[in-house]
Amino acid sequence: MADFVCIGAHPDDVEIGMGGTVAALARAGSDVLIVDLTDGEPTPFGSHETRMAEAAASAKALGCRRVTLGFENRYLVDDAEARTAVAEVLRVERPRVLFVPYPEDAHPDHLAASRIAEAARFYAKLTKTRMRGEPHYPARIYRYMAVHLRLVREPSFLADISGTLDVKLDALRCYRSQFVDNVGNAGVFEQVERTARAYGDHARVHAAEPFFALETPVVRSVTDLV
Repeated sequence: MADFVCIGAHPDDVEIGMGGTVAALARAGSDVLIVDLTDGEPTPFGSHETRMAEAAASAKALGCRRVTLGFENRYLVDDAEARTAVAEVLRVERPRVLFVPYPEDAHPDHLAASRIAEAARFYAKLTKTRMRGEPHYPARIYRYMAVHLRLVREPSFLADISGTLDVKLDALRCYRSQFVDNVGNAGVFEQVERTARAYGDHARVHAAEPFFALETPVVRSVTDLV
């Protein structure tokens, strides 16, 4: 069973938004599961087989598990079918913490994924249902940012990824069809690294990733605050 579940609309979304955090959690011994709602295809230089191989290689680099639910890219919608599919994953995996996409974006799939994931958290606790697994409600839910807009938002907290920034970038390099073969996306690696270093400056560390809480975060001790 997973300690943490991270929901993304497409393969590479989680890596862009919180790949360093995933790698840090896995390195610390946590079981992390990435759930891609679609395979991300079609794209100019990709295919289903290519994207699945890239996603698997990226998960291996991060040290986590991964599953793809197979909804249709570009036409992802927040409906009962999608909510139920994600809720069943949560009921089976029973994570303590759920990470979901940020709810503001230019990409309709990202918006739908955010709504699906947050609704699935509620669906997962339902009783008297045909859903697989036993009722479960992840105690914490946090939003990560991997958006197509240049948003400036105040995060609820920053996660130090100084020790895993290189792993995050290596995981992204697994997506050759998206960021190497497609020259239009050639600047992604530099942009992702600049963003991580900029958030690191705010946190007085080498690199960091931002997270946004729906509910007020809690720490067991103030010593947990760096």
